[in-house]
This record gives sequence, structure tokens and C-alpha cells, in this order.
Amino acid sequence: MRIVMVGGGVIALLTAMDCVSAGHDVILLDQGDIPFTGATSFDRNRVIRAQHTDDPDARVAAVRAHYRWIELESLLSTRIYERIGSLTMNATDRIPGARVVGPDELAAYPTVAFPDGATALHESHAGILLADRVLAACAGWLRWHPRAELRPHRRVVAVDADRATVRFADGGELAGDAVLVAIGPWSRDLLDPAIAGELVLRRQSMIYCDVPDPAAWAGVPTIRSLGPTEGAWLVPPIAGAALKLSADSACRVVDEVGDNTTPPHWRDHLIEVFADIVPGVRRDHVIDARDCYYLSRESTKGAMVAALGDRVLSHAACGGTSFKFAPLIARSLAQRLTGADPEPTGIASLDRVVRPSLTRGVS
Repeated sequence: MRIVMVGGGVIALLTAMDCVSAGHDVILLDQGDIPFTGATSFDRNRVIRAQHTDDPDARVAAVRAHYRWIELESLLSTRIYERIGSLTMNATDRIPGARVVGPDELAAYPTVAFPDGATALHESHAGILLADRVLAACAGWLRWHPRAELRPHRRVVAVDADRATVRFADGGELAGDAVLVAIGPWSRDLLDPAIAGELVLRRQSMIYCDVPDPAAWAGVPTIRSLGPTEGAWLVPPIAGAALKLSADSACRVVDEVGDNTTPPHWRDHLIEVFADIVPGVRRDHVIDARDCYYLSRESTKGAMVAALGDRVLSHAACGGTSFKFAPLIARSLAQRLTGADPEPTGIASLDRVVRPSLTRGVS
């Protein structure tokens, strides 16, 4: 089969790897470079952990994804997964290999100001994926594969699902035996209105800080559910990346994709949020800020896979959490595109494919 894929982010790249490994030809297109630095998945790091409150299926999927990432690290011969552990404040989920820690153990992380009497769920096998390295390594692997062809700077403006054909901005067309559209926040432009209308665009702000005492952060895991509203989270400085800070309150619904520049208001908001959580970091320690965009399905607040036609699929919305599950998503998409029985991801919003005529989803 010849499979045409539109997108230069983690989903398209990993799906392409699965398809060529199964003996199919892939042509990968993107409006920018490959990997695309404007993609939602392009960042220094992404957190992977098993803890998902009230969602046991997501916990199981996260554990499976953990092992898939280890396999990919070996395949790519690149260090992409730092297993530094994870803390989720006030969580008590029963997860194999995880345990609840109290104030005495939290005192081992003096760079963070925990509330008196605080407890947290500690996952020793969790950590961070070095997102930009993942994308670069996947693109490099595909460039050397005889069944893969990468075509950057080719903007697709329409998909003909009946003919499995994409149309470019210059009027040209490219047909395949199957098509995947995985262009993140730009997906709505290529979708049936009934599906596009179900998607909500969100914009998330993050700040990056140069810490005054890097040694003090050694051994600090990723931490989430921080602050009075339990909506703040941090990724410690590691693998050359700065301390990363963000919060649920810095995520808002927007009408369209803009640039990645963080407005001063949201930069200041995050500095204020973390003033009492990470007291050692001051305003002048902020060295960068970035906004990213992602789509989520309005009815579920999560991801969406849509069938536009026979073997024409779109990973229409990532829901803000697709990166850690990307190997599972990619395997399932590759199998659907090639006519094989799809391996369930274990996440209902991804395993129930939405169709234009039935937006409640079908398998």
C-alpha cells in the first residue's frame, strides 16, 4: 500500500514508522519542516505517568505506553526517556510500583514549598519524554528508511475522502491507498463540518526558568496538582532543559491558532501562581515562555479519531494528553489504515472512531 500522511508531529511520525515497518510505503507531508516546530508535540519535554484520577483504563494504557517508549528508545538509539519519577499531590490511587509519601519524604525536595501535612502519590517509574528529541529521532529514522519519503513545506488545503487524495495549496494533488491527517490544531480546516464543530481549540501558556542552584533540583521528580486549586504543575530542569512551569488556569479557549508568543498577562499570571510554590524562583529567572495549541472534543474534553472515508482517517484532536499515549495511538492508526484489526489503545475516546454521519462515535 501507499499511504499519504499529513502532519509533522509525533502522531504522524510514529504512525509512519509503524506503517513502513509493516512493509507499506509512506509519503509524509507537512506545511513546514519535518519535524514541524510549530506542532503541538514539539517542546522540550512531556510528562508520562500512570496516575489518572477516576480513569483506570488510562492508567493501564499509560503503563503499556511506558514500555512502548522504552522499546522506541532502543529502536531509535537515542536517549528520549528520563525516568525521574512523578509526584501527584493528594492522590491516593492504587498503582503497582507507586506509593503515597508524606511530609517527611516530601521534605527531600526543598526547592518546592509543600503545604503543611501534604501527601503525594510517588511513581518511581514515571518521568519525562524529551519531546523535541523524539520528533527529531523519528524523522531521522524515516529519512533513512527506503519505504518512507518526507516532503516538507507542502501545505494540504483539502482532502477528498472518496478518492483518498489530498490537494495542495498550489492546486496539485496526491493520491494514496490510504490517508492520515494528523495536523493538530489545524485539523478543523480539513474535516467535515459536523466533526469540526465538535472540536474546541485551547491555548496553553508555559514559562521556563533558569534556576539559581541547579544542584538543589537534582532528584526532583515531575510534580502536578500543586497550589491551592491543585492546578499547577512543574517539570524540573533536566537534560539541558530549563525548569518548566504551567497551570490549568493558564489554559483558555480561543477561536484560532495564532503565534506561540506568550502574552505578558499570562506570563505574569504564571509567575504569580508559582510565587509561593517555588519561592526560590524570581521574575528575572524566567528565560523563556511559550504558548501551544491543541484541540479537544467538546463532549468528552479528550481526544478524537475520525473516519473521513474508507481508510481515510484523522487524528482530529489530541485532548492535550496524546503525546504519552502516542505509540499506542500510532499502532492503532497504522492497523486501521492498512486494513488490519486495530489493537485497542484502552482509551475509549481513541478506540471509538467518529464518523461524519454519526458523531457519537462507532468502533
